Amino acid sequence: MVSAVVGANWGDEGKGKITDMLADRADVVIRFQGGANAGHTIVNEYGKFALHTLPSGVFHQKIMNIIGNGVALNIPILLSELQSIEDKGVPAPQLMVSERCQIVMPYHILFDQCEEERLGKASFGSTKSGIAPFYSDKYAKVGFQVSELFMEESALREKIDRVCVQKDILLQHLYHKDPIDREALLETLKGYRDAIAPYVGNVSAYLDQAIREGREILLEGQLGTMKDPDHGIYPMVTSSSTLAAFGAIGAGIPPYLIKKVVVVNKAYSSAVGAGEFTSEIFGDEAEELRRRGGDGGEYGATTGRPRRVGWYDCVASRYGCRLQGATDVAFTVLDVLGYLDEIPVCVAYDIDGEITREFPVTRDLAKARPVYKKLPGWKCNIRGISRYEDLPENCRKYIEFIEKQIGYPITMISNGPGRHEIIYRESEIGK
Repeated sequence: MVSAVVGANWGDEGKGKITDMLADRADVVIRFQGGANAGHTIVNEYGKFALHTLPSGVFHQKIMNIIGNGVALNIPILLSELQSIEDKGVPAPQLMVSERCQIVMPYHILFDQCEEERLGKASFGSTKSGIAPFYSDKYAKVGFQVSELFMEESALREKIDRVCVQKDILLQHLYHKDPIDREALLETLKGYRDAIAPYVGNVSAYLDQAIREGREILLEGQLGTMKDPDHGIYPMVTSSSTLAAFGAIGAGIPPYLIKKVVVVNKAYSSAVGAGEFTSEIFGDEAEELRRRGGDGGEYGATTGRPRRVGWYDCVASRYGCRLQGATDVAFTVLDVLGYLDEIPVCVAYDIDGEITREFPVTRDLAKARPVYKKLPGWKCNIRGISRYEDLPENCRKYIEFIEKQIGYPITMISNGPGRHEIIYRESEIGK
């Protein structure tokens, strides 16, 4: 069976832990989109890790970990990450990189940095990882596929020359930077070729065989619905589709094979970067939640930037789950909220005096004000509880209220950062 793990909101929902946990029953884990611009934090018997490119199945030696064709592949980061986990005692994982995957070039990172500088206060809050320039080149058909690294050197040199004509004009006349050193770039790509060669394979053929053999396949998404370029808070979005539906494209499988979609959803809200965030909170209230939140605080796994935080948003989460096609909701970091006497939940938006439960386009979202309902807190630590029935009554009421509001079944509840700190529950929704 093929399952997907994706985010309901702005990213940073805790997908890494859920993927790592579900990988216990998987044979293949696939990253199907995005690049090294966001990370997954995982805590297990080897320690604490922030993965940026590697699939979250790398801690399970029986699993084939795949970088799908939809990923923005930064080869030095992939190899450095692979070395870093082995340096911490993790046995070398099985790894395959799609020959159709495209490469983040050194100039993509340069262009990302230059454009953010040029935009100044109007910038997108990019991580400057080269993601937008990479995807721009991919769809403009001037990107470099992994397979092209293995072309004859003369053909590779010809493509470098052709692409650099365009890049140099922008670098010199828009950004006032030096042109690309083409010989150095050729040598860089030859180094990439030699380093990545042991891992390159025909991913779609491998997956076709795995599916025929009845193996369990897990698609791992990056970020969440709000960062999707079509359905998110455009233009403050990422450059690849964050939806489970894209998993079929980014991995190379038929869409009808995705039978289970686990949508990861935080018990409060958080986001890194700019963009509309209706239930955001500020000041001391925000700092307290940020300090207590996540695993060691709400700070970006890639950038270290303090995450923006807010209360749970039913409007955004219902929309996020719907777009993802949720069959199951994994509710994470619930344990963080144990310090609160009462917990605000955003149940609707007020847009110019009209109350709505539908998530609007960005133009209207900018005017939205949260409509809150306050629920009583449970005022205790719930870590270590393994049965749903043993959670405090107010904690169960919080979960059940939100489940009713979003209309999708909450079947997993994370009450700690560790792989096995998870509570499974039966939901009446969908029965």
